[in-house]
Amino acid sequence: MHTFYEYIIIGGGPAGLSLGVEAQHKNIHNTLILEKTANHSATIRDFYKDGKRVDKDWKGKTVELKGNINFSDGTKETTLDFFQNLINEYSLNIKYNIDVESIKKTDNRFRVITRDGHIYNSRRVVIAIGNMGKPNKPSYPIPPKIRKIVNFNLDKYNHGEKILVVGGGNSASEYAYELAQECNVTLSYRKNKFSKVNPENIENLDKAVKQNGLKLKMGIDIDHLSALEDKVRVHFNHRDFEDFDRIIYAIGGVVPTDFLKSSGVTFDENKKIILNQNLESEVENLFIAGDLTVSSGGSIALAINNAFDIISM
Repeated sequence: MHTFYEYIIIGGGPAGLSLGVEAQHKNIHNTLILEKTANHSATIRDFYKDGKRVDKDWKGKTVELKGNINFSDGTKETTLDFFQNLINEYSLNIKYNIDVESIKKTDNRFRVITRDGHIYNSRRVVIAIGNMGKPNKPSYPIPPKIRKIVNFNLDKYNHGEKILVVGGGNSASEYAYELAQECNVTLSYRKNKFSKVNPENIENLDKAVKQNGLKLKMGIDIDHLSALEDKVRVHFNHRDFEDFDRIIYAIGGVVPTDFLKSSGVTFDENKKIILNQNLESEVENLFIAGDLTVSSGGSIALAINNAFDIISM
């Protein structure tokens, strides 16, 4: 006989883990968290450089925490430890390496179906997945020969390399700033100015340009890449090219639109998910939490508050 859960939470990041904690504070103990990767908080773990600062708030906007989770600013490591301690303290029921394929509602229950054929049943479902789990890739092909020197995070690079960072958001600016301390870095953005970068990162970019030789290549797009023996040749759209030891893309993540739509989630004319004030979608008892609730990057504080709002409805 299948266990019937009160909540199934898809995603083991800050929003999903906070939902598990807040549920227990409401004496709701039959919850299940399904996480696609082998550990919790995959975006922080995989896409943040070691020692990276992690802020509670976003773009200087203070968010007052509502619930029972007292999170504060820290680093990548202290943040991962913080959420691991919550998992341990509340004995959260998490299954790792579970890739959810679909969510089907029949009558007043949901069937959460995984890619390996398992089915989990619940009264409510919360989708708490982030935008960065699957990074955007460029429209032009990446030659197989150079894929080992084309990255989408800071996991791999060597001191002193000549690196091209591609992107115009906060992740790209942070990558460029950090790499410029020890590498020869160019930041390439197809637009003439940054519109999505917070003031602190703009200040850091200016500092890196003046002090570390960071080069900005603005208003120029990349046409294609070609492979050299141990380098990547980047061909820009104004017929110029330059050779680099490595290229790092930071061009955002993909909102899993097809998955959401197949689950019954609807979007408005601006491609924003339609939610009520309790973060419930137009499918009754199907909720959205975390980064998917905002148009351009959320914060851990907002994710924690999302959890409190959903459980408190």
